[in-house]
Amino acid sequence: MNHLTSGKTAAMLNKVPAVTRTFWIIKIMSTTVGETGADFLAVHVGLGTAMTGGIMVVLLIAGLLVQLRMRRYLPWIYWLTVVLVSVVGTQITDALTDRLDISLFVSTGVFALLLATTFAIWYWRERTLSIHTIVTTRRELFYWAAILFTFALGTAAGDLATESLNLGFNLGVMVFSAALVAVMAAYYMGVNAVLTFWLAYILTRPLGASLGDLLSQSRANGGAGLGTIQTSVVFLVVIVSLVALLSLANRGPKLKAEIVNGDK
Repeated sequence: MNHLTSGKTAAMLNKVPAVTRTFWIIKIMSTTVGETGADFLAVHVGLGTAMTGGIMVVLLIAGLLVQLRMRRYLPWIYWLTVVLVSVVGTQITDALTDRLDISLFVSTGVFALLLATTFAIWYWRERTLSIHTIVTTRRELFYWAAILFTFALGTAAGDLATESLNLGFNLGVMVFSAALVAVMAAYYMGVNAVLTFWLAYILTRPLGASLGDLLSQSRANGGAGLGTIQTSVVFLVVIVSLVALLSLANRGPKLKAEIVNGDK
């Protein structure tokens, strides 16, 4: 089965969605919303980094609790949790960089170590890192911990590349896009599917962040000048539309099962 892009035969297991083209589109857009949304709340609304971070952490905990209580995959709560994780992951890295003045080189290394440790413990306890085997609450907790660290790591690595290494938004989008294509090519060449999935998941974070900055930042700063409000709204509309379509598709098999069972 095409683990990275196939949408025809990919199946959903438990509460984790099928990894299709739509999955990756929503994932990249959610990371963009995480970048622009956090900036909008902290700067334009005037909440500040600390207040924004606190509010988002509370919302994330609430969303995660709802997600964990679900007995099956529901697109709206799953992707809402992903967006909230994206915002919180961005806020964690920004707080370390802006408030504590921690080098992006250091934060990138720390988050890489935390992610590697999460994977090591996860594999030690469960003997698998595949997202198609998330069939227990413990595995789901490992999964969401890994997701959080991929967002934090992707934010730090993306900022490191575009700011500290002076790649800029345009070159950053091209570099991370090329890296993502390389990972996909590696998958098609037979490289381990679990490894390529998680590498792609990490890379979509800095790609989405660079894309968000490219669209939202002023032309004077090398961006398209759309602003954080317009960029966030456009991407949120696309995300909501795609999730709505996924919800309808997900409802179909359940409704059919209800009809069949009702006839028995």
